[in-house]
Amino acid sequence: MMKKTVDARGLEPPQPFELVMDALADLPKGESLLLLLDRMPHPLFRILDRDGYKHESRIRDDGVVEIDILNP
Repeated sequence: MMKKTVDARGLEPPQPFELVMDALADLPKGESLLLLLDRMPHPLFRILDRDGYKHESRIRDDGVVEIDILNP
């Protein structure tokens, strides 16, 4: 199955947060999604940790933040 991507680059808060929370609500157990952002979403990390999602982030050479989020 192809990994779902949420591209929230260029959006102003709270739009990126709302987009990813909507996508996570529909994410089946064992599936993951890729979130693309312009900056590190530290408040989102706290919510993901609280709700039991696994996540890994990295900054690409072009400055885009990629976050893999897994619904375990």
